[in-house]
Amino acid sequence: MTPHKAFRPKTRREALRSMGSGFGMVALANMVGKSLARADASPDSLLTPKKAHFEPKAKHVIFLFMNGGCSSIDSFDYKPALEKYHGQPLPGGEVKTERKTGTLLKSPFAFKQYGQSGHWFSELWPHLGSCADDICMIKSMTTDIPNHEPSLLMMNTGHNQPGRPSMGAWLTYGLGTENQNLPGFVVLCPDQPTVVGPPLWSNGFLPSVYQGTFISDKVEKDFDPYKLIPYLKNDAFTLKEQRREIDLLGKLNRFHLERQTEKDMQLESTIQSMETAYRMQTEAPEVFDITKESEATQKLYGPGSTARGCLTAVRLIEKGVRMVQVYYAKGDPWDAHGDIFTHRKNARDSDQPYAAVIKDLKARGLLDKTLVVIGSEFGRTPVLETGGGGADGRVVNGRDHNPFGFTVLLAGAGVKPGHTVGATDDFGFKAIDSPCHVHDLHATILHLMGIEHTKLTYNYSGRDFRLTDVHGHLIKDMLV
Repeated sequence: MTPHKAFRPKTRREALRSMGSGFGMVALANMVGKSLARADASPDSLLTPKKAHFEPKAKHVIFLFMNGGCSSIDSFDYKPALEKYHGQPLPGGEVKTERKTGTLLKSPFAFKQYGQSGHWFSELWPHLGSCADDICMIKSMTTDIPNHEPSLLMMNTGHNQPGRPSMGAWLTYGLGTENQNLPGFVVLCPDQPTVVGPPLWSNGFLPSVYQGTFISDKVEKDFDPYKLIPYLKNDAFTLKEQRREIDLLGKLNRFHLERQTEKDMQLESTIQSMETAYRMQTEAPEVFDITKESEATQKLYGPGSTARGCLTAVRLIEKGVRMVQVYYAKGDPWDAHGDIFTHRKNARDSDQPYAAVIKDLKARGLLDKTLVVIGSEFGRTPVLETGGGGADGRVVNGRDHNPFGFTVLLAGAGVKPGHTVGATDDFGFKAIDSPCHVHDLHATILHLMGIEHTKLTYNYSGRDFRLTDVHGHLIKDMLV
């Protein structure tokens, strides 16, 4: 697209406004017949690797997210008292959660201990159980509100309302990323996860280059990376045309830099994002093509979209991406209001690939520099739900949301393996020993990445913001 002869842009912003669709094509056009070498970031690139506050234990994060609320008491937090008092009222009176509830409901799933650590796992998680001695369990997690939207936002952004930067955005803002040919923060799911969607991986008020890049990990019968990321390829431009457009963009950049008195961060991040997208054309098809892995590695993860997402996450980390988040599926599939037995399918899809992430990272020599986090926005109640139900309105063995005590699993760099932090009461309802708020988890993750959480700030609207807001304490007991 060529500007009208009467229009002479004075700034890069004006030029972009007049040529927006053209630049979009510039960034995403196909480099036909030419391999683009790995590009080093320019000195002022917003994604250039930055020095941490202190020596980090971890360099990367993989967050495996069971959106909807996995039941800890049916998965990782064994409570014999539920069996003993099944069908009786919960001591202490009626449970105040989101929906009406009844008597205590024992877990229908058998538990057993694994490894030297003796971690308990239900029959839903045998593969993850085989990694027990690599895992640290925080069994006393708490959050603020028993609704999906605010709890999802809290776990992902440190705030109950939309508009704040996500943890992945904060990490790339604070540390940059090692590979300038790929985004610093990638989000994988077959379709839009949760009722919240993009605000969970938003850049918020940070420059837009730090926003998470969402990519579907749907399983196609005929695997093709270009179907997975269709916007990587554009046959409408010849190599000569692309070169001309890129040269024009460079001239406009230099023209603007010569005239500006202070940096336009919004425009800078837009240009950076387009340049990253342009460079992705060479590296992304390779890294997203999991068929390049050995048959043994593919079998380690098993079939399905969660398996693909988990294997892709490891491959992205191996290529230097700072953080990858893998959501289970569209919507809130772990939301077991109607029947806790729906967890059987969800866990069958997740157990093997989650364990494979830990095993594969270890085999590649990456577990000692990667933090793996496995969790949900909250847990589920130890009592039977008697109102609401599932999609068909029926309640069989359903459980309501529980923000008062749930489990998060961690493994990898800087984490005390085979260890347990905190505990819930005898019925798995409330954290009674070493309660850990989501702010504490975020502070600890940042610490493992070499960041002092009170010092990672961004000035916006007259105040300094941070991921942990004005809260957060290190969970020292989980650290090596």
